Amino acid sequence: MRNATIFMTFMCLGALGVMPPPARADEWNQKTILTFSGPVEIPGQVLQPGTYVFKLADSTSDRNIVEVFNKDENHFYGFFLAIPDYRLKPSDKPIITFEERATGSPEAVKAWFYPGENYGHDFVYPKAKAVELAKANKQPVASMPNAMAANTTKPTKTMQEPHVMAMKQAPLKAQKPAGEEVEIGEAFPPTLPAAQTLAAAKMPKKLPKTASPLPLVGLIGLLSLGTAGLLRRAGANCK
Repeated sequence: MRNATIFMTFMCLGALGVMPPPARADEWNQKTILTFSGPVEIPGQVLQPGTYVFKLADSTSDRNIVEVFNKDENHFYGFFLAIPDYRLKPSDKPIITFEERATGSPEAVKAWFYPGENYGHDFVYPKAKAVELAKANKQPVASMPNAMAANTTKPTKTMQEPHVMAMKQAPLKAQKPAGEEVEIGEAFPPTLPAAQTLAAAKMPKKLPKTASPLPLVGLIGLLSLGTAGLLRRAGANCK
């Protein structure tokens, strides 16, 4: 009984040893402090030069809703839909990418990447703006219905409020440079990380067949005999 107790204790300590450390809050919501030297556009509005906080909304079911606050987080600018974006090589610093824009217009934020992450958040723009950006950049831009733009700036306490749910359920499309509207998955197919792609390419289509199952049968037999012997010895010691 004492040996069993010691064994179970080591098992418990081992289990505790392999548990990952608790994630920091900044890692969970990817809180990032960003300073812009000039005005920048986000879906539905323009941010003036200054310092802002970007972070993910507190939602376990949707990790592509971005919230924007002022530096002190006491002013809410809005929440914004995004789709996953991918970078082959993560950066140790926050990355903001911008769309091309017409002369005299503020730069439009395309995507935001948290330090160390391959996957970032590509902002979804109201359709009218997405059409404009797609033509200027000569590449597809994710879009939502124009009417949804007003929902982004409404005060939001939880992700279950009606205007938030309406945003999350809005049909997302993609606007192409020629003015064509297509399904979001057609323009932005899911990206398979390079490591997984390489592993899949190296994996053989068929596993090699073993010459005969007899060696495996013999091994199982030997293990069974050994186990039976140990059990008999343990029974004799207990008497």
